[in-house]
Amino acid sequence: MSAADLVARMAGSVGEFSAEQWDSLTDGDNPFVSHAFLTALEDSGSVGDGTGWQPAPLVVEAGDQLLAALPAYLKGHSQGEYVFDHGWADAYERAGGRYYPKLQIAVPFTPATGPRVLTYNRDLAAPLLGVAEKFAEANHLSSIHATFLQPDQLPLFEDAGWLIRHDIQYHWENRGYGNFEAFLDELASRKRKAIRKERAAAREGLEFRHLRGADIRQEHWDAFWEFYQDTGARKWGQPYLTREAFDLIGQRLGDRVLLMLAFDGARPIAGALNFIGGTTLYGRYWGCNENRRFLHFELCYYQAIDAAIALGLQRVEAGAQGQHKLARGYEPVATTSAHWIADPGFREAVADYLEREKAGIAHDRQWLGEHTPFRKG
Repeated sequence: MSAADLVARMAGSVGEFSAEQWDSLTDGDNPFVSHAFLTALEDSGSVGDGTGWQPAPLVVEAGDQLLAALPAYLKGHSQGEYVFDHGWADAYERAGGRYYPKLQIAVPFTPATGPRVLTYNRDLAAPLLGVAEKFAEANHLSSIHATFLQPDQLPLFEDAGWLIRHDIQYHWENRGYGNFEAFLDELASRKRKAIRKERAAAREGLEFRHLRGADIRQEHWDAFWEFYQDTGARKWGQPYLTREAFDLIGQRLGDRVLLMLAFDGARPIAGALNFIGGTTLYGRYWGCNENRRFLHFELCYYQAIDAAIALGLQRVEAGAQGQHKLARGYEPVATTSAHWIADPGFREAVADYLEREKAGIAHDRQWLGEHTPFRKG
């Protein structure tokens, strides 16, 4: 196949392609870049017209064969990204520029690491990123942002000359634990006792159920929708996902969805939604309609550890932010994003900012790493 056979273009949606075409570009490990997940967002109206997330996947094709893709979106705001560039937008617009629209290479509303250049031929990465840059220039976009990069893909963006930004998340690592008690045995005595007390308090009078696939019925999604709406209203003003999104996610991802519910008798009072990858359990959304002490920690962190051990997974990614995860056995890890800036002067200012921010992030991560609850020595 020669370069003359290749065509690069911007498609209108992931749904333009079959699941077989799109999923052939990945190893299937990460559920969020799957055709099932991305089209559930599109078909439910969670992204698209009126949301500020307009699907704009950039692809390379040869005839009817899909060879490479960037899951990309034209953005009219900076909501739902979890890598905050509001300050960049404000500074650029105060200087007379127009920051929006911009191009976001990401999974909407999902601060989980994963592949952003989808292809089995890494030689296509550079030309595909070049196509993204040319598209941005032709359409007068201020910038392109690729967030929560899978570590082995960072060199693709570095080689393309994009600016790299560093941040911190908290992940739990499975060091071959047979059960939760085996994990606790590696913690300092004081931390071990604190977690046992939290779990006992949170679990008092409640039953916890882990539901997957066909076991998740309509009434379970209805209950979780109430929890999700409450959390969304308190955190970001309105929920990002529509009610239909949960039905479609459940139908299309099947056993890769793990819904954990806390029941008081027959009544669910809280829930946490997780996704199962090839090596990782991804915690995404949580909510409740009763405030119970430590229930958030139990459902989102401890039950997730239980599930990861039972499923033989290597880690839990419990979402963005949250230094409180540190005391509960989640360790600081580096996350990265890559940024292409059109305006040379603005790029220089952002590059200077990132260099200074990088030093602070490195210092914070080192300090946090010295304060994990694990036994020293």
